[in-house]
Amino acid sequence: MPSSTLQLIQASEPKYMGQILATLAVSLGPFAAGLGKGYSSPALASLQSLNALHQHHQHQTRGHWGGAGNSSAPIRAMAGGAFSVSNQEGSWIASLSLLGALFGGPLGGVAMRYGRKRTLLAVSIPFSFFWLLTVFANSVAMMYVTAFGCGFCSAIVLLVSHVYISEIASPEIRGGLCALAKMASHVGLLVSFSLGAYLDWRRLAMVVTAAPLTLLIAAFYVPETPSCLSLRGREDEAAESLQWLRGEETDVRQEWNTIQANVKRQKAPCGSLSAMSSTSSGAAAAAAAMAAVTSDGIPSLIKSGTPLWRQKRLLRPVLTTCGVMLFHRMSGAHAFNFYAVPIFRASFAGMDPHGAAVIVAFVQLLASITSGLLVDTIGRLPLLIASNLFMTLALAAFGTFIYMEGGSLVHSIASAGLHPSAAADSQLDWIPLVCVLIFTVAFSIGVGPIAWLLISELYPLEYRGVGGAITSCFSYACAFVSVKTFVDLESAFGLHGAFWIYALVSLLGLVFVLVFVPETRGRGLDEMTDSAADANLVINKNHA
Repeated sequence: MPSSTLQLIQASEPKYMGQILATLAVSLGPFAAGLGKGYSSPALASLQSLNALHQHHQHQTRGHWGGAGNSSAPIRAMAGGAFSVSNQEGSWIASLSLLGALFGGPLGGVAMRYGRKRTLLAVSIPFSFFWLLTVFANSVAMMYVTAFGCGFCSAIVLLVSHVYISEIASPEIRGGLCALAKMASHVGLLVSFSLGAYLDWRRLAMVVTAAPLTLLIAAFYVPETPSCLSLRGREDEAAESLQWLRGEETDVRQEWNTIQANVKRQKAPCGSLSAMSSTSSGAAAAAAAMAAVTSDGIPSLIKSGTPLWRQKRLLRPVLTTCGVMLFHRMSGAHAFNFYAVPIFRASFAGMDPHGAAVIVAFVQLLASITSGLLVDTIGRLPLLIASNLFMTLALAAFGTFIYMEGGSLVHSIASAGLHPSAAADSQLDWIPLVCVLIFTVAFSIGVGPIAWLLISELYPLEYRGVGGAITSCFSYACAFVSVKTFVDLESAFGLHGAFWIYALVSLLGLVFVLVFVPETRGRGLDEMTDSAADANLVINKNHA
């Protein structure tokens, strides 16, 4: 390229408006996913309140509907077709979305071969349809189906949107744009908690139904990513897309040459390994990893002829990242988001549980914004240590308060919507709220984002696709187990016992971090690849 052209590129300020607009449009996908993530907490509270009202109504009018044996007739008379949900059924409704996400992620990686934009448009329709089915659900079984379907579509949307943003963004603003998508998810959680204070579960589902449709409309007007178009041989459209994203007045020839060089190194259509290694967003890294495994990740392992458990350059990062992810998911943070309102209802005497859930979601949003600044300033390891330490203390304190006050989910459901306990001292409600806020902040600035960031930093380049996909799938599986077993833990050990167990998990996570997790701040990906192979993760040679 002529030197005059290079000088022009260096002197001209990049135009970011097209990238920002495209990111805002695609971020409606994470926003919709965040709405869905925050749905179960107020929805379960609404369904269980209806169940409590039904039981109260039966007790007052016993004999008019044939006694307690006929449970469906009074519910339908009171709620116009609603139905009661037990604790166990509620745990399945909350957790099946995560099981759906476990299957949706890999399929999203396959679907992206046909285009990022096309995949977003295609999945928006069933995404909205499943939420519409939730609005008209008339049985628990139907709620199971819709929860699984919504989680399935949500995982695809999250995956594709993060990859889309990482591919269209200029390097100097890629981190900010990826963070914008992450913030959109937290905003969706906040909105869902806020609306859940005023809307019942059907009306709230109706609001969530509209979110994928807005994604469908907005994504229709943004271009496909230049990398994906170029990989599919559509050079003219790729050049037009790049020019639209960078602005009509920007000279994009240097960047176009870079894209062309990257395309030659990609063998599979629309592979996204390069997107993963170049972005600073942990969520985008995990998304790109899931996409890459559908291209040449698995075949490369097969061609190597070496069993997975003998490939130390893959096995050691797998064990490290999956270990961090295990403690990340099983610490209770995910379970709390899905049961926030019922948990607060069990622990508060006078404070509004919906209002407290909104406060927690807002603080979580602020903490997630702060985490992006602290990760590169303080370092991964100090944040992980501090995060696990404060989570352990906050969870233990919360469990101790519940133990002393005698709160339980059973009590909260039995009294939901009927009458608050006047005997309890409402002046102490600030104690569990502060504990939850400390726990939320500690998780959001440490374990939460860093667990995903390590996926892109610990895996060697040749294994980054398949390794990242393994960790991502393992993460979804752990999230499903965590949310599903919360009710079982509460039933077996009490609400206080469940949080003491979560405190113990966080303490074990602290030990794991101190022993096995290396510091990666300020080191290039190639340097981290070499050190990851020699990390102080001890593996028995008999298993190697």
